[in-house]
Amino acid sequence: DEEGLFYALDLGGTNFRVLRVQLGGKDGRVVKQEFTEVSIPLHLMTGTAVALFDYIATELARFVGTEGDEFHLSVGRQRELGFTFSFPVRQTSISSGTLIKWTKGFSIEDAVGEDVVAELMKAMEKQGLDMRVAALVNDTIGTLAGGRYYNNGVAIAVIMGTGTNAAYIERAHAIPKWHGLLPKSGEMVINMEWGNFRSSHLPLTEYDHALDVESLNPAEQIFEKLVSGMYLGDIVRRVLCRMAEEAAFFGDTVPPNLKVPFILRTPDVSAMHHDASPDLRVVGSKLKDILGISNTSLKVRKVVVKLCDIVATRGARLVAAGLLGILKKQGRDTIWDGEVKKTVIAMDGGLYEHYTEFRQCLESTLKELLGEEVGDTVVIEHANDGSGIGAALLAASQSQYLEIHMLLLSLSIMFYVVVLGMIPCGLGLQDDYETLGAFVTDYYDPLFQLPAERANQLQRRPENGEWERKPQHSQLRSACKKMDCFFVPQENICQSSSKSECACNLSLTME
Repeated sequence: DEEGLFYALDLGGTNFRVLRVQLGGKDGRVVKQEFTEVSIPLHLMTGTAVALFDYIATELARFVGTEGDEFHLSVGRQRELGFTFSFPVRQTSISSGTLIKWTKGFSIEDAVGEDVVAELMKAMEKQGLDMRVAALVNDTIGTLAGGRYYNNGVAIAVIMGTGTNAAYIERAHAIPKWHGLLPKSGEMVINMEWGNFRSSHLPLTEYDHALDVESLNPAEQIFEKLVSGMYLGDIVRRVLCRMAEEAAFFGDTVPPNLKVPFILRTPDVSAMHHDASPDLRVVGSKLKDILGISNTSLKVRKVVVKLCDIVATRGARLVAAGLLGILKKQGRDTIWDGEVKKTVIAMDGGLYEHYTEFRQCLESTLKELLGEEVGDTVVIEHANDGSGIGAALLAASQSQYLEIHMLLLSLSIMFYVVVLGMIPCGLGLQDDYETLGAFVTDYYDPLFQLPAERANQLQRRPENGEWERKPQHSQLRSACKKMDCFFVPQENICQSSSKSECACNLSLTME
């Protein structure tokens, strides 16, 4: 039902995205959207909080300045933003949270322990940007929300990009840590932070141990260091360096660039892995341009491609194993009593989107682990920019103007309860509902854009304020009986046995 213009800022890796979305409610959904993607300079990833957030706010203000006439912000309203911040945070409210630690190559010490929303707000104020952060979300939660918005079958969301994480929908009673009141839906979203998973069963090699020790966050994010886009390229580089040192793979000397951490990026590995040319010229050019290795033979290039395949395959199969674990926890890894339930996994991130061999291996491995019958019920869908859309939706659901909307709605309900409570039952229950329909059309519709034809067919339930269809004869007869009246179906009215007016009110009538 969300309507209006909302922004989203998605910070989760070496790039950040800014998105604006015009929401058109249940029927219009996403009317229009635009985004821009900005690369973060490396020095800002290890600098100060002020420098990073000032840079982000500058780019955000620049994007807001390009807002066209097709986007409509209601008069007198402040722009509202969903902030996707994909790093471990101790969330203190829907719109605040303190940074626990950095991951994915970031290391900004003075930001740890600080409220990231407050940091962003201060930077926006410097830019003169009148915008409120309505929701702070994780990119995986945003992807789950965005996926669920379009497809109610989405039960799991995964990010496979610079870093990795997963979230899923769990039965609330199956959560040992939950001690509050259970939600009405009976379900809860679990943010797994699975990038930080570690186990003696993970297939760690000497190259993984060396990468971890030399990383900005040693002994942390072990699973992420095996499977994500931040690290796959450097694992390939480390293996090539060992081959050069111990087997003279590139000649008598070790190319100096092979000793430079992260000089070989995962997009480069993907390009070499996908090279289908007869002489593997893409591999040759990458080795020359990035690592300074010239005149490589076809045999050497084929070995490099094989190495890329080994590293990518290991990562993809580990992700598939993680997904199987979630499906088992949800009870979706089998078919119960012949009931076929489709499960949709919303997946986003550059690694999944652009590394075709990785994506295909992940999907085929999951089918292999589930078996053919169950595998056909589990579908992975690419949720393109799902975290951005999800953040905008969550911002809309937490809008400061939603409270005003609900206040006006409550006043309108109180008003027509009082008015219709004075209407005698002798007018007929159907007349009461038609009066209500006319009232809703004349009064409620201009405020909240409820279509007039729907308003004449609906009524409000006093106990929860939800819309429902008007009662049929059987329901009216039941209501009359409760009021010690009798129902006249020919006239569609409710009367007392003495033919006098029944002292009924709207709540009894609608009960």
